[in-house]
Amino acid sequence: MTVPSENIVDVSALSFEQARDELVLVVKELEQGAPTLEHSLALWERGEALAARCEEWLLGAKRRLEAARGTAETDPATES
Repeated sequence: MTVPSENIVDVSALSFEQARDELVLVVKELEQGAPTLEHSLALWERGEALAARCEEWLLGAKRRLEAARGTAETDPATES
């Protein structure tokens, strides 16, 4: 995953799948051992940001599901 910093995409612009896939790569590189402490710290920080982005997407999806369920439960057309 050694990517020049100018090519790193802002985490807030990533889809869930993009963030998850990059997080997997970051974890793999951390497990293999980065060449320097500075590189390890940069990977760790990127991984934390990616994990937070994934969680943000998941919480958003959960809220949408809860809203949809709430709408279905209160919609008279869905009542028998």
